[in-house]
Amino acid sequence: MLDLAFHSQNKPVTLTDIATRQTISLSYLEQLFARLRKAGMVKGVRGPGGGYRLSRPADEISIADIITAVDEQVDSTKCGGAGDCQNNLPCLTHDLWMGLSEQIRQYLQGISLASLMEKDFVNKVAMRQDQDAAAVIKFQTRQDQVSV
Repeated sequence: MLDLAFHSQNKPVTLTDIATRQTISLSYLEQLFARLRKAGMVKGVRGPGGGYRLSRPADEISIADIITAVDEQVDSTKCGGAGDCQNNLPCLTHDLWMGLSEQIRQYLQGISLASLMEKDFVNKVAMRQDQDAAAVIKFQTRQDQVSV
């Protein structure tokens, strides 16, 4: 989502481009974006030059929202918060780990995509990934020309 936030400001971004920059499997990314689209966090743009864009401003999308949208859990308990960690009853430290899980969730709720985009380190990494992806594409193009 952070990659999308950076690159969709001017034009829609393809999943192939994100997969290349982030070294993530395209099929896994397709699964994630299906969930993100269903949650209303991204929208698809059809046709030539199509891809994905954020469906709302980056400052309105928290990291906790993204994690929830892709059905991930921020949970420090071994029981998934169910309270059945020891013989179907809460364990001695259940409340401790539940409290930690809530602290993590609140922390991530307070971080937006926009706030991450403003960080110098994040910008440097994004620029490096763009350069690395351009090099990969250039190499693949050369390989395709040689094999023809």
